[in-house]
Amino acid sequence: MGPAAFSLAFMIDFRWGVCDLAGPDHTDTELCLEEIESCQKLSVGTSFIAVLGPDPDPDPDPGGGGARPPRLVPAAEWEALAAEAEAEAARLLAHWYRRDDNALPPAYALRPLPAGPGPEAAAWRRAGPRLAAALRGVRCGRCAGRGCGAAPPRRCKAPLRRVAAGLERQLERGLRGASACVLLRETAGAGGPGPGWRRLLDGPDAERVRVLALPAEDAAGRGRPRPRPRPELELELRRQLVGAVREQVERGLRGAERGAEAERAAALLRELSLQAGAGAGRGLAGGRQRLAERLCRRLGQDEAGGRAHAPLVLLGPPGCGKTALMGELRRRVRAALRPGAVVVLRRLGAAPLRCSVRGLLAGLCLQVSLALGLPPPPARLTRAYAGALRCFGRLLLAVSRRGSPALVLLLDSVDRLLPAPGARSLRWLPKACPPNVHVLVSLSAAEHGLLQTLREAVPEAEAYFEMGPLSGEEGREMLEGLLASAGRKLSPAQRAVLQHSLPAGGDPLLFQLAFQQVRSWASYTPPSALVISRTVQDALHQLCDTVEKLHGSVLVSRALGYIASSRNGLAEAELKDILSLDDEVLSEIYQHSSPPSKTILRFPPLLWARLRRDVQDCLVERQADGFTLLGLAPRQFAEVVQNRYLSAQNQTKWHLLLADFFRGTWSWGMKKPFLLPLCGTTLNADRKVAPQPLWFSDTVANQRKLSEFPFHLLCAGRIEELKRDVLGNMNWIICKITAAGIESVVDDFAMCITHTNCPELSLVRDALLLLKPTIDDMDGVVGMSTIYTEVLARLHFFMSSYPDLIGRLCQQCLHWFEVCPHPVLIPLCGFLQPPGGPLQKTLTGFLKGVTVLELSSEHKLMVAGSQDGSMLVWNMENIEVMQALTGHTAEVKCVKVFGKGTSAVSAAMDHTLRIWNLVSGTEKFSIEDTHFSKPHLCQLHVDERNMVVYSASGEKVSGWHLETAELVFQISGDVQDVWLCTAVFVPRLVILTVSEGGIVCLWDRSTGAMQSKHQLSWLQKEAPTCSALIQKQGKMVAGFSKGSLSVISSDGTSLLEKLPQGVRFVVTSEDESLLAAGFGEYVRVFLADSNGFCRFLATDLEHEGVVHTAVISSDNNIIVTGSQAAYIQVWSLSEQGLLKDTLSNLGTPATFLALHGCTLVSASHNAPCVRAWDLSYDNKHNTLAPFLDCSAVSQDGNYVYFPQPGENHKVVIWNSIEGAECDTLDTSAQVRSLEVAEQKKLLFTGLVSGTVLVFPLNSRKDVVCIPPPESQKPVNHIALNRQETQLVVAYDNLVLVLDVNPGEPCPVIDKPTYTFYTQLPAVISSVAVLTGCRVLYGMSSGDLFLYDCPCSQVFPLEAHRSKITCLENSHGEQWALSGSEDSLLCLWDLELCQWKHEICYYKHSSFLKGIECACFSKDDKYLYTGLLDQSIAVWDVSNGALLAVQCVHATARRIVPTADGFVATTNLGYIIREKFHCPQSSSHQHDPLQHVEATCTVKSRKGEEANSGVQHHNQGNTSRHQSQNRKPSQICAIV
Repeated sequence: MGPAAFSLAFMIDFRWGVCDLAGPDHTDTELCLEEIESCQKLSVGTSFIAVLGPDPDPDPDPGGGGARPPRLVPAAEWEALAAEAEAEAARLLAHWYRRDDNALPPAYALRPLPAGPGPEAAAWRRAGPRLAAALRGVRCGRCAGRGCGAAPPRRCKAPLRRVAAGLERQLERGLRGASACVLLRETAGAGGPGPGWRRLLDGPDAERVRVLALPAEDAAGRGRPRPRPRPELELELRRQLVGAVREQVERGLRGAERGAEAERAAALLRELSLQAGAGAGRGLAGGRQRLAERLCRRLGQDEAGGRAHAPLVLLGPPGCGKTALMGELRRRVRAALRPGAVVVLRRLGAAPLRCSVRGLLAGLCLQVSLALGLPPPPARLTRAYAGALRCFGRLLLAVSRRGSPALVLLLDSVDRLLPAPGARSLRWLPKACPPNVHVLVSLSAAEHGLLQTLREAVPEAEAYFEMGPLSGEEGREMLEGLLASAGRKLSPAQRAVLQHSLPAGGDPLLFQLAFQQVRSWASYTPPSALVISRTVQDALHQLCDTVEKLHGSVLVSRALGYIASSRNGLAEAELKDILSLDDEVLSEIYQHSSPPSKTILRFPPLLWARLRRDVQDCLVERQADGFTLLGLAPRQFAEVVQNRYLSAQNQTKWHLLLADFFRGTWSWGMKKPFLLPLCGTTLNADRKVAPQPLWFSDTVANQRKLSEFPFHLLCAGRIEELKRDVLGNMNWIICKITAAGIESVVDDFAMCITHTNCPELSLVRDALLLLKPTIDDMDGVVGMSTIYTEVLARLHFFMSSYPDLIGRLCQQCLHWFEVCPHPVLIPLCGFLQPPGGPLQKTLTGFLKGVTVLELSSEHKLMVAGSQDGSMLVWNMENIEVMQALTGHTAEVKCVKVFGKGTSAVSAAMDHTLRIWNLVSGTEKFSIEDTHFSKPHLCQLHVDERNMVVYSASGEKVSGWHLETAELVFQISGDVQDVWLCTAVFVPRLVILTVSEGGIVCLWDRSTGAMQSKHQLSWLQKEAPTCSALIQKQGKMVAGFSKGSLSVISSDGTSLLEKLPQGVRFVVTSEDESLLAAGFGEYVRVFLADSNGFCRFLATDLEHEGVVHTAVISSDNNIIVTGSQAAYIQVWSLSEQGLLKDTLSNLGTPATFLALHGCTLVSASHNAPCVRAWDLSYDNKHNTLAPFLDCSAVSQDGNYVYFPQPGENHKVVIWNSIEGAECDTLDTSAQVRSLEVAEQKKLLFTGLVSGTVLVFPLNSRKDVVCIPPPESQKPVNHIALNRQETQLVVAYDNLVLVLDVNPGEPCPVIDKPTYTFYTQLPAVISSVAVLTGCRVLYGMSSGDLFLYDCPCSQVFPLEAHRSKITCLENSHGEQWALSGSEDSLLCLWDLELCQWKHEICYYKHSSFLKGIECACFSKDDKYLYTGLLDQSIAVWDVSNGALLAVQCVHATARRIVPTADGFVATTNLGYIIREKFHCPQSSSHQHDPLQHVEATCTVKSRKGEEANSGVQHHNQGNTSRHQSQNRKPSQICAIV
């Protein structure tokens, strides 16, 4: 791996391209030294390269820049030097040096040169070397220049000789510190480096210096011509240099390699070092010092108080000095608090380097955790705003509970955060800081809306500190302090000019800018040059005028304009490359001279160093995209640059150039023509700009290109190019997801959508949002095939409608699959929820499952609590997080919202009851209530009229005052008399409790005295399981463990309804007119009538699994249910329970549902997220209803047959190509099983009555009836053999084998050819038929048998441990497959009647496990299985190896093979068509579970040890082969 893999930049020859090496202010030597230090700081390898001759030249070439006069000489030394100098040297000193008494101490300064060529510059070129030589020639009489320490006026002049030798200073600095490389050119007869170089090369840093000796050549002396270039020497130079640099860089890269967590910490430290350096050195006036003291005192008071306190807010207009004050507080605040306080300062206002709220919170969590030795939050949790907000709140609480040290967060310019959820509302800001935690934020007083929001959340007036303008006295004090810190002063006359020019007072920024102007005033500066601006805008414009005069208007406008035009800022190396591509900048530079090379054309780096030095106070640095980037500050300067340079025409032109740079148009040796202004000819030269690949290596992405390129294409108006190369490029999307997260890709699409009217972009963005939960589950390890699968399977629906963008993306996905070197499933149609579907958002932020969900429709907010004690509040209008409520440390049991949506009360297993302010997100009270720790039904009731909250759990009911948290009363029962249901009736002032055995008690709500107690005799052996309150009628509906449903009124009377099974839940509609009760797999809906139970629907709502929850819409039109089958069903109440829709993509059963208008919210005990659904979506890509267990599908997948939901006695024939219903067949009884004979065009239907109906598909009006046996039990399963000549019908313990003979128009099916009974207590669950009338059948107990009908012989096979769910035989009938509910898959050798491979596969995170369906490929090489964990797996039949796993976010109900893959139906109504791609040269190192947290175990039986007897069951010996996946969270073992 080389330097290019890490995007390393090299700069050779700092002075390249500059013909005038002096510079106007003679600071080039200092600039070179600063550049060397910068390279040493940033370099991971070689930071300095020098090519040296045999010894320093005592009389250097004037153009070589070797020896230069010092820019400043202390006055005492200069005067002593002038006294010792010869006449010519003294004359030169007197002419070029002038005394500056404004310097502290006084010094002599070199005369500045005018910008550009002229007689003064020509005179300096002649005089400079002579002046340097004169300085070098001055010797001390005592030591002959060795340095004797003589005192003035005749002190030693030897230091001046060293100061004068600028080249030696640069060499000393370059050879000190990081790695350096020196190429020493030897001359003929020389034995090595001379003593001048030996002194430098043998220094203390010699071990880091690589010295390379070049072959000797004839020396060139004075008066002798230089030798001609020798190509072999140049080649040797290149070879040695490249080898040495490569070695040092690779050594540095090896040392820089780190893990993901270490890289996060390193990036944070780089950012903090830049934050600490920003704004350093700015002085504070006395008034600001006093304000800093006030703030420190307030922090100390809050710390001493030991209680929760409000955050502090620093207000002031832009430019008033808030940033400088925050920097001063960072230094002072530790003294105001206890020793060891941790102070965190974040400056957020640098343009364009603003950050998002999520980025700020994630960075703060990481920084504080590292500083206090706490475990940092998981990166996957802080990728989303809700998760970062939750981590931030819990971290502050953890710091508070530690007690020491104190934590202080100083957040400057919070109004400059990027627009994002929570940014403008400041919901992320803690409105009450816990003890030991202090937060101080600053924002502009001009942000009236933001300030008003903050004042509503933090009403304490004492928390606000305002910064007004400085008084005249404070301004002068600030100036004096700044001048003193810079070692400068002003003469009385200059001070008078300053006082006259400046206003009496104003913003500190004005005085800061005035300081930047007056610090350059020398004592000899003429009065006409003493100009001071009176306003900030004038001062900034004058700064621009000054630097334009010194450096050229084109260079200044472009350099600052490019920084302002960037998205996140520009690195210095990028800016130099961009300026090298700007022909107008180069024309200005080379208008009086030609470039030094005819093949290479670059912007001289020294010119940027000079410009940066003059505007450094208006530049800030910050870490972003893995680089240190430059931005503009203060914001007024950014506005001046915007108004002065960025006209609409200029912006477009500059964005085009920036887009070309980040595209890499002119890299890799591409020559860009340039018209030389001096001679008018065109020069085709290489600009040597950095290449911009998408990937620097297999693991390192070009984050700068990913961030900037789409932004500049958009701003330049290149929309089609943007859609083609970025948004419509899967390589780009994959790269950015991998490097920056899927949120950044979504942000790019959102940015473009706001500027273009393109529905395609919205569809792709929504598809990526649907992909986000899958990416988050990967915990940062992105699976390429997963992304390609999800994008293709979601966007395939729109390929024909939008061929330009979506069609191109899909084609790229298909191409990637075709060339994939590993086995992979290739989607051939859309089968995942497309964009525009019901799922709106997946809300993350929890670490564990959700335990409570409370919706306040009236106040449009929702509160959710989890097993880890976390609580989040969402705004239901925009589905955004409002608050993170931190306080509970254990599972939250229940929540109630009150106070018009401004307050909530929660109870948790940490023995506490907490009352919250939902507006500020703060805790009002924490009440110790120990009975919540018991695993009983927990209930809360809020009586707002009397300001009491009632908590009920176990044998206690407590009442607490909402305003004082005092205990009003408490009711305690016997330990054996545990109250499982409690209701508080406001009108009658009574509390009703129901306990096991039907004991009903009435209590006085105000005193807690018992009014009555009686037992409901018909409930003596039942326990309450759930309840709902009908407040309008003064009644409680309670469900009981054995199916009783009782309505208990406040006077103790009761009505009863008996349900077939135990009641799991009871819910009422919003107007309390409807009641729904869940029991087993059914939901029954009642009309809530005071006279009794009246069924609202004629039939119960049937589900595939146990029902967990239900919710009724506010208009009573629909009811939504969630069941164990891990999907949500929407039923129409106005259409007598018609199933309208099925929602999936859950993975776990929905245990909580809430409905607000058309927005449905679901959550699960087993999933750490909340999902928001839009029930008004357009379901045009869905079928009319889900495919149930007994669906059948044609071999080409064009037709699907399934029972019509709600009318299971009808079979729907669905054309999946046209997406329409073809026909409906009436079977007169509920359908239990379906099978289609593709060749004979027959549809077989097994009914609950035991009858089997056969429909000819070419003549659907005709039907053949196979009568049931005498028992008339329901048909459990039917199956056909491969030739479609035999049909098997399985009942509970009976199997019929029938011959299917051809006939017109109906087949001829006589009485059963064979009939046999199982003689087992378990029932038959699955069946398959082989040639020769052999029947393979599996039982609900897991037993498996092969029955030979002609021989009447049964062969028991090894049993599964649970119910057999599917049986399939291969096309050649050599193999059979059995799958069971416990995820066990067995591949059987039918000839030997024993298993060949025993496979167990399951996902760790999936709540559902088991094999749903399976089939063999046409060539019997592969096995396709549909799993209940919503995935499809592919297995190698020969060795049982897992080849591929694909998550389809649905359960495959039926799967049939095609020529190169399979077709499957899902429970969501989608048809899955896929091709299996398995390259012959697939790598054995490929791990199909690399990005799946799952366990796969394969046990294979050795063929030579197999038992040949088919009558006997023999497990035989097994061979085990294990391979452990590298991910610790998963195990992949082949046994």
